[in-house]
Amino acid sequence: MDSILIVSSSLKVSSTLEELLKFNSSYNEIVMARNAGEAKRILLDRDFDLCIINTPLTDEFGTNLAINIANRETSQVMLIVKSELEDEISDKVEDYGIFVVAKPVNRQLFWSALKLISVSHNRMKGLKKQNEQLQKKIEDIKFVDRAKCVLIEYLKMSEAEAHRFIEKQAMDLRVTKREIASRILKTYEK
Repeated sequence: MDSILIVSSSLKVSSTLEELLKFNSSYNEIVMARNAGEAKRILLDRDFDLCIINTPLTDEFGTNLAINIANRETSQVMLIVKSELEDEISDKVEDYGIFVVAKPVNRQLFWSALKLISVSHNRMKGLKKQNEQLQKKIEDIKFVDRAKCVLIEYLKMSEAEAHRFIEKQAMDLRVTKREIASRILKTYEK
């Protein structure tokens, strides 16, 4: 993780978190916000790998902000709450993948939570990339199937002949089946 947004109404907590995080060289940028409104304005312009929210904030408690950030799918979120509220808040936000840490924050627990967040962030990025690749494959299959339908309609080929034609053209010309399908569609669909 490279960038972190710390949202805290307490300057003391903000500076303590910043000091803790500066010991880890993998965090290139740490940005501070004093309340939810300021955090939302900052988040309009950019994304962060991790957002740490120290509750309560001056303009809201912090759970709504945490949920909004988690729904963006780009950031991991750590919510720091009073120990007596930990279970209640966890029940509200855990379905969104938000990590809840109780105050007072133990240094060892904080680092363990950061490691868990980092692992889950990397896992999510991997799954997102895999999902994008699968979506592209599905789109390619749909595109090729459309080209097969065109060959069947205009050249009276069977489905097997159309499939074989597209595969052979792709192999002979050393291009993807999608590229052949695109050429077919450009030729017959105007």
